[in-house]
Amino acid sequence: MYQAEFGPEGACVRWTETAGEGPARVYVHGLGSSSPVYYAHIAARPELAGRRSLFVDLPGHGISDRPADFGYSLEEHADALAAALDAAGVRGAELIGHSMGGAVAIVLAHRRPELVGGLLLAEASLDPRPPATAGSSGIAAYGEEEFLRDGCRRTLERVGPVWRATMRLADPVALHRSSVHLVRGTRPTMRRMLLDARIPRRYLQGELSGELRGREELVTAGVEVETVPGAGHNLMFDNPDAFVAAVRRGPVRAAAVPVG
Repeated sequence: MYQAEFGPEGACVRWTETAGEGPARVYVHGLGSSSPVYYAHIAARPELAGRRSLFVDLPGHGISDRPADFGYSLEEHADALAAALDAAGVRGAELIGHSMGGAVAIVLAHRRPELVGGLLLAEASLDPRPPATAGSSGIAAYGEEEFLRDGCRRTLERVGPVWRATMRLADPVALHRSSVHLVRGTRPTMRRMLLDARIPRRYLQGELSGELRGREELVTAGVEVETVPGAGHNLMFDNPDAFVAAVRRGPVRAAAVPVG
């Protein structure tokens, strides 16, 4: 296990990693999740052998610290992730980000472009004010004190067993503040940052999640968009073979479609 200090004095973001060659693959989990849990079975596949792989837990999640005086905004999560990559000596990484982790990866690529060589995004959060059905919207609907008092318990009762298994390990303050910032979004928005990025980008959308909003705009900007058959939001569990194949191909630099 490795660690690097971030934000409040003495707080550490932590990760595990496997040795290998070439640009590092950096796996970033979603809200209330943990990277080793969501990605270890993917990185262990023989098709992906030989590459250095880092499994980073964001602040307030998994094995990372959970300081009460941290804001847990997407920008602050990205800065903590940058601290981990700086400490690990990583540059030009392929970031594999799921849901909130995809949003954090986009923000990191915008703020610290030297750290990111490409983005592979699995149903990454791109827009503020997500649908009421989104987990972040349900959590953010509570005030912080209400969520700590009873909302966290209610949320754990409502979510499915896969998400519950890691959500119960996350700090309730981190869950709530991260959700509030996901609903609030960034300026520019995560979508705008992704559209403007000049690195290879691939976006994975689960077939069972429905049509990706703004798909044509993303494709026009050079983002490769791929539908993963038989998968919902947790693509790496629903169709691991397709997810492994996408990671193996990596982000791609698609030709932008001429406008007009």
